[in-house]
Amino acid sequence: MQKVTDKPEDNELILRDHLALERTKLANERTLFSYIRTSLYLLTAGIGILQIESISRLDRLAWICIASGIILFFGGFVRFWRMKKYLNHIPT
Repeated sequence: MQKVTDKPEDNELILRDHLALERTKLANERTLFSYIRTSLYLLTAGIGILQIESISRLDRLAWICIASGIILFFGGFVRFWRMKKYLNHIPT
């Protein structure tokens, strides 16, 4: 009798495993969109602070927001592509 935790012998995924893999791929895409959304918020906040003359003492904070937004944007894509590459190497 085969245990539930054992893999099938022919290296094919059963339906439950295939569906879990698809959920993981969708979660990876949602995470990318979250990175993009957060980076756009940071960029918008930084540019907004720079545009307001009366709070020019916060220019350093604005540049930190802009730099963080750019780093987060590219970091999200790097994380997405690494996970996608890993998930595509799983035999289906």
